[in-house]
Amino acid sequence: MAKGRGGYRGGGRPRGGGGNQMDQLMRQAQKMQEELAKAQEETAEMTAESTSGGGVVRALVGGSHQVLELEINPDVVDAEDVEMLQDLISAAINDAMRQLDEKVEARMSQVTGGDLNFPGF
Repeated sequence: MAKGRGGYRGGGRPRGGGGNQMDQLMRQAQKMQEELAKAQEETAEMTAESTSGGGVVRALVGGSHQVLELEINPDVVDAEDVEMLQDLISAAINDAMRQLDEKVEARMSQVTGGDLNFPGF
């Protein structure tokens, strides 16, 4: 390419202050990354609780989708109907997990502006 024709001439930055825009974009990306890390820490501490069978089974789940507590009213334990107890436990845990997912989604959407397909999420 001949000197002075077409191409880019400048001292390292494009004309029009494009470097400032890039710096601003990098600061915004870093801020969002920090906010995302903070939100992830917060969601790891979240819990959700649910009951089933009119409160005879209670489940508490943590942010990493682990069961933290499971309470079963002894009056509901019937050796002849274990299947009902299993259903009550599953219902309580599944509902608590759903609630937890909704809390996490709500918190993360505050950071991502509602776009949960954000890279790294």
